[in-house]
Amino acid sequence: MKDETLFHRYDVVIVGAGGAGLAAALYAARSGAVRVAVLSKMLPVRSHTGTAQGGIGAALGNHEEDHPEWHVFDTIKGSDYLADQDAVRVLCYEAVELVYELEHMGLPFDRTPSGRIAQRPFGGHTNNVTKQPVRRACHAADRTGHMILQTLYQQCLKHRVTFFDEFQVLDVILSQGVAGGVVALEIATGQFHVFHARAVILATGGWGRVWQITSNAHSFTGDGAAIVLRHGIPLEDMEFFQFHPTGIYKLGILVTEGARGEGGVLINGRGERFMARYAPNLKDLASRDVISRAIYLEIREGRGVDGKDYVHLDIRPETINHYFDLDGKKNPDGTPRRITAADIQTRLPDITDFVRTYLGIDPLTQPIPVQPTAHYAMGGIPTDLHGRVVVDAHNTVLPGLYAAGEVACVSVHGANRLGTNSLVDILVFGRRSGLDAVRHCRENGFAPLPKQPEEAARAMLEGLRTRPPNQERIADIRAEMQRVMMDYVGVFREATGIEKAIHTLRALQQCYQSAGIHDKSRCFNTELLEAWELGCLLDLAEVTAVAALARTETRGCHTREDYPQRDDANWLKHSLAFRTAQGIQLQYKPVTILDYPPQERIY
Repeated sequence: MKDETLFHRYDVVIVGAGGAGLAAALYAARSGAVRVAVLSKMLPVRSHTGTAQGGIGAALGNHEEDHPEWHVFDTIKGSDYLADQDAVRVLCYEAVELVYELEHMGLPFDRTPSGRIAQRPFGGHTNNVTKQPVRRACHAADRTGHMILQTLYQQCLKHRVTFFDEFQVLDVILSQGVAGGVVALEIATGQFHVFHARAVILATGGWGRVWQITSNAHSFTGDGAAIVLRHGIPLEDMEFFQFHPTGIYKLGILVTEGARGEGGVLINGRGERFMARYAPNLKDLASRDVISRAIYLEIREGRGVDGKDYVHLDIRPETINHYFDLDGKKNPDGTPRRITAADIQTRLPDITDFVRTYLGIDPLTQPIPVQPTAHYAMGGIPTDLHGRVVVDAHNTVLPGLYAAGEVACVSVHGANRLGTNSLVDILVFGRRSGLDAVRHCRENGFAPLPKQPEEAARAMLEGLRTRPPNQERIADIRAEMQRVMMDYVGVFREATGIEKAIHTLRALQQCYQSAGIHDKSRCFNTELLEAWELGCLLDLAEVTAVAALARTETRGCHTREDYPQRDDANWLKHSLAFRTAQGIQLQYKPVTILDYPPQERIY
C-alpha cells in the first residue's frame, strides 16, 4: 500500500456500477455539462443488477388493459401502505417512458407476435377492476437485469463516462455540511485515492449478506449505507427487509417470480397447492411477503417436503397445464392454454440451467425445492424525489449528496416491494439523481477539501491490516451474525428473539474490535476488504434489529408474532435510525398519503 495519495477531480462521482449507478451516470453525462466518474469495487457488468431475472414493471398494456394508476395502487397496497404515495406516483408513471427508452437504446426485450414488448404476470400486479393478475412485467427471457446492465454500460461508454473499476470506496468526504467527494482504495495496488467532486451519488446496493440464506452476491455488504450512518446520517425503515419466497433450498440462489408468472405453482409435502389458503384470489401470484409467510407456516405445521424446511416450486408442463385448466386460463381463441417443455426452456433458460447445475435435477421433469431467502432492503439512506439525501425528520437536504437504488429509501417500497419494481426504482431514481446532480453542479462550485481527507479511512484500514490474528476470526464472527439474524430477525420475529439478536450482535461487535487477519499484503488483499465489509454488516444488522424491536406491529415483510396486527394508529410512520455515542437512537416521520388511505389487504 503506497503512502502517496492520488487526487482526482470530477463534477459528479458515482459510487456503484449497478443499474442505479449506470442510469445516474448516463443521464448526467448526456447533458454534456459535467465530467462523470463511476467507482465500482468490481467490473460494472458483474454488478448485482445482472442477477435480476423476471422483468421490469411498466403498465404498457401490450397484452390486455392496464394503466399506470393501477400500478400505483398495487405498489401502495403491496407496501402495506407505508410507501410515500408521491414517490410511488413518480415511479409508476415514469416507468412507461423509461422502458421505451431502454428499447430505443437497444435492449432486446422479448416480443409479442405483433412485435410489441412482451409482458408476463408478477406477484401483486393486478387489474384493479377484476382483481385478477395483469401482465405488466416487461422481460428479456429470465435475464432482464443482465440486459439492462449491458445496455446502460454500453450507453455510458458511448457518452464518455470514466470508470474506475475495482476501487473500494471507504468514506464520503463531508466539508462544511456539503458533500465534497469520496475516499477510495485501489484494490490492485493498495493505493489511496481521493475523488474531489461537486456531487456524489451513492448507488452501492443492499446488504443481504447480513443473513445466512440470501440471494445477494458476496459483494452486497451495505458499504454506502454504513458509511453515511457513521457520519450521523440516519437510515430509514431498516426493519423492513424482504425475503423472496423462492430461493433454491440451502443456497438462496433465486428462482424468479417469473416462473410463477409463467404458470409455476407451489406445492407442499402433501402434494397440495397451498397458496389458496392464504391468498384465494391471487394464489401463487400474491406478493412476496404473503408467500414467504405461507411457506414458513406450511413448514411449521409439518407440511414441508419430507419433513424438511422447504416446499416445491413445480414448473413441469403437466403440472402447469393441469392448474391452468383448473384456473380457466385460455388462449385468445378459447382453447386451453398449453405450455410445453420447449416453452419453459425458452422463457426461463437461466432458471432451468441453475437448477440443473446446483441441484442436479431437471426442473422440466422434477419439482424444485425452494425456501424463502433474504433478498431486498426496503429501507436505506433517506432521500427526496430527486435522490437528494435528507438528514432528519424534516427532510433537510445535505447539499451535494445523493443516493439511488437499493441503498436509498425514497420510499417507494414501504414495508414490502412488489416484484419488478426494483428495476423500475433503479432506473427512475437513478435518472432523477443524475439529472439533479447536473443541476447542483451548475449552481455550485467544489467544496473545499479538509486537510488529508483520507487519513481516517487509512487509519481504520491499517488498524485492521496490522492487527495480529487471534482466536477471534472474521469468518466466525460473520457466520454467527448471519445465523442469529436468520434465526431471530428473519421472516417471523418476536421481542425475546430480537433482544437475543441485539445482545449477540453487540458482543460480536466487541469481538470484531480485536479480530485480526492473516494476509498482510497491500495488493489485492481481499481478506482485508472482507474484514472491513464485515464491520459494515455488523452496523447494519444492529440497526435492523433495533428498529424491528421497536416496531410493535406486523406490516409487510415485518411479521411480529407477538404483535400480529397492523397498527395504523401508532405505526403508520417511517423509522429513522441514528448512530450515536449512546447507541442506536430512533426517530420517526410521517408517511405521505395522497389518494389511497390505508385499507385491509385482501388477496
